[in-house]
Amino acid sequence: MNNLIAELKVKIIDILNLQDVTPENFDENAQLVGGDLGIDSIDVLEMVVMIEKDYGIVINSQEAGEKIFSSLASLAEYITTVNTSRSSS
Repeated sequence: MNNLIAELKVKIIDILNLQDVTPENFDENAQLVGGDLGIDSIDVLEMVVMIEKDYGIVINSQEAGEKIFSSLASLAEYITTVNTSRSSS
């Protein structure tokens, strides 16, 4: 999962144009939305599109999205869980 977290850090920094953030100082356990990064609802929409496009995972519930995007670690865990359940099906 560390590889996925590293990959997500780079993608999120890129798609959200977080100019003052590097993968090294991106805390995967910190609050993602509304935290120090300044990520807002528009940014979440961009991340949802990226997750759907890059990982084939649709997040269509606000309640689920709030949990999934609570931190980078929770996002990576969700992607891993969905992919694991797909592999075992």
